[in-house]
Amino acid sequence: MDKPILFDFPYSFETERLTIRGPLPGDGPRVREAVLASQEALKPWMPWAVEVPTEKEYEVRVREGQLKFLAREDLWMMLLLKGSGTLIGGSGLHRIDWSVPKFEIGYWVRTGYDGQGYITEAVNGITAFALNTLGARRIEIRCDVLNVRSAAVAKRTGYRLEGTFQRDARDHFGRLRDTYVFARTSDDQD
Repeated sequence: MDKPILFDFPYSFETERLTIRGPLPGDGPRVREAVLASQEALKPWMPWAVEVPTEKEYEVRVREGQLKFLAREDLWMMLLLKGSGTLIGGSGLHRIDWSVPKFEIGYWVRTGYDGQGYITEAVNGITAFALNTLGARRIEIRCDVLNVRSAAVAKRTGYRLEGTFQRDARDHFGRLRDTYVFARTSDDQD
């Protein structure tokens, strides 16, 4: 198998309403602004939303994210409204195993843009990108069983609930949690 860094694929692609791309230098302030605007909704599910870093710290994260994307180690993706560049959330392909290849999709939406189908659109687009461009054989979505909205996205986008891990981890508040594991495989392609 070739080293993942040799895999050529686009840094961005579009869906009907979104431009989905990897992080770029200068994205730090806009990511921080979106997280701050959404902090109350994100805190129960996203450990990184509990204490929001400074603009400079976010800029470091963005630049490190770009390096990881280019190294094919983690594919963090910005969700931007097509034509405006407004950051409305984040997603990506994480926990990559190129030997399969398999990925895990994570996602969040900026407060004010929720309930409008943007995350469903992004997950459908990223799933198609993973299957058709990256040759994914397996894509997972994992979420806390209490995160009803996240689980609804997984179901709406054709992911099957494969199981529930009981008391498999502690959340960022120290509480034991159960985790849903949803999956799509290359056999599920329409």
